[in-house]
Amino acid sequence: MAAAPGDPGLSKLQFAPFSSALDVGFWHELTQRKLNEYRLDEAPKDIKGYYYNGDSAGLPARLTLEFSAFDMSAPTPAHCCPAVGTLFNTNTLEAFKAADKKLLLEQAADEIWEAVKSGAALENPVLLNKFLLLTFAIQGLERAYDDLCQTEGVPALPYFLIKYDENMVLVSLLKHYSDFFQDQRTKITIGVYDPCNLAQHPGWPLRNLLVLAAHRWSSSFQSVEVLCFRDRTMQGVRDIAHSIVFEVKLPEMAFSPDCPKAVGWEKNQKGGMGPRMVNLSECMDPKRLAESSVDLNLKLMCWRLVPTLDLDKVVSAKCLLLGAGTLGCNVARTLMGWGVRHITFVDNANISYSNPVRQPLYEFEDCLAGGKPKALAAADRLQKIFPGVNARGFNMSIPMPGHPVNFSSVTLEQARRDVEQLEQLIESHDVIFLLMDTRESRWLPAVIAASKRKLVINAALGFDTFVVMRHGLKKPKQQGAGDLCSGHLVAPTDLLGSSLFANIPGYKLGCYFCNDVVAPGDSTRDRTLDQQCTVSRPGLAMIAGALAVELMVSVLQHPEGGYAIASSSDDRMNEPPTSLGLVPHQIRGFLSRFDNVLPVSLAFDKCTACSSK
Repeated sequence: MAAAPGDPGLSKLQFAPFSSALDVGFWHELTQRKLNEYRLDEAPKDIKGYYYNGDSAGLPARLTLEFSAFDMSAPTPAHCCPAVGTLFNTNTLEAFKAADKKLLLEQAADEIWEAVKSGAALENPVLLNKFLLLTFAIQGLERAYDDLCQTEGVPALPYFLIKYDENMVLVSLLKHYSDFFQDQRTKITIGVYDPCNLAQHPGWPLRNLLVLAAHRWSSSFQSVEVLCFRDRTMQGVRDIAHSIVFEVKLPEMAFSPDCPKAVGWEKNQKGGMGPRMVNLSECMDPKRLAESSVDLNLKLMCWRLVPTLDLDKVVSAKCLLLGAGTLGCNVARTLMGWGVRHITFVDNANISYSNPVRQPLYEFEDCLAGGKPKALAAADRLQKIFPGVNARGFNMSIPMPGHPVNFSSVTLEQARRDVEQLEQLIESHDVIFLLMDTRESRWLPAVIAASKRKLVINAALGFDTFVVMRHGLKKPKQQGAGDLCSGHLVAPTDLLGSSLFANIPGYKLGCYFCNDVVAPGDSTRDRTLDQQCTVSRPGLAMIAGALAVELMVSVLQHPEGGYAIASSSDDRMNEPPTSLGLVPHQIRGFLSRFDNVLPVSLAFDKCTACSSK
């Protein structure tokens, strides 16, 4: 009972507050919604939780929020009472600390008070169980700060009316109060679904019910009898004996217009009034945590910098890397940075002692005992760097012009198998990277990829120069003859803009071999060691590898993909065609001048690689 001045026979009624129980699934769902939906939006969000009146002795009264808390239509677990609330998730720790918690509490209390005065709480008693959740999450939700407030103020029924009639006990809803208690003159009994286990104290949900009773019924009754209903099942035996019944004297506030003072911010682990920090890194699956963290930087781009960025096109791209050397290693790492999940290596070399310092996917132990196969070791290392990547390696040779095949049956059969395997790999991937050491090793993949209309990104190094380019795509089969680009007619005069190589669509772009005047041959024959090896400035491969991946991403972001009109150096001051900027045909870099140019070249109709003739 509430203590009254001059009435020592009455004891002060105290309530056991809720202890918030925020499931890991709740934080994971908040992560996804923050990154993909809310982004910079700090507007309050509706959420829901629930509490239960059947916990074992010694457990606190818990208000539980699970992964389904954001779905207001999700069903409440059986035998549990719903609680509706509001989430305030801030973008910065400073905003979290500066939030006016008193004002938030008062606003929530006013909402409950309006529901009490209007009678809405009689129709829907769940409105009496409102809560606030103020959060700030960092580092991909590995850590989170939260403040929970329970404002005063199929699923179980949170509140009900009770009437004793001879040998029967009748129960009814709050909204039927007038009819249910029409014969009552002295005392009424109300019930509450009580999550508390304490023998002498009720749980927090009773507070707002008493406010409702005092506002609605104190003019007719000075006190109410309260049943705190607790229903526990232990070892198959149902027990309600720990429920408690007591009488409460109602304060004089019948039809008062003033909202009662609100309290309810949950204390932190130290027992003080402050936020709590939750460290989720130990209770989350490390692989899932890594996956969320990998995508974090990419999704942050979409918040403000590049809101139109279509990450799905990049992440879902299946990339085939022909060559697992210096270029291949750097391209693979950059692809992972862009969130690409499917990466396949093809190479026939083993790791040598000179490789690890220039090729970041290998280390000294990989060189021992003759060296591990590069393709297999690179795929294995990607899996260790990020277990969420689907990385495969194929230790195989690619037949090359100018490199004759021994005419033994075994050698010929192996060459046939290699060609079939290469064709299958190109068919099953979306983007083909040509990253080999020699020019002639790129010829057969270029021929196969052109016939299958695959996007080819080629990167090649000199000593202090490099070229990164995309090969032109053949016109789609359904378009037939005519200059068509994604269904649009392109007149011959359209190809003559401000320069000869302006406005060239993707299907008219040349490949790596279009400017050759002779067929590719053995480029290593009669060459000294420094001519046989790719001798280049150490930073060149990283630059070229990064540009190769960035070119792929820009092409994928263009609405016409590989058929996009090529950007040239003349377009640097023009409006870019994609949210990421230009979509060039080639990038030729000169490290000695720290300069890049963006040339464009037409396809040669008699090219040995991409021509249909």
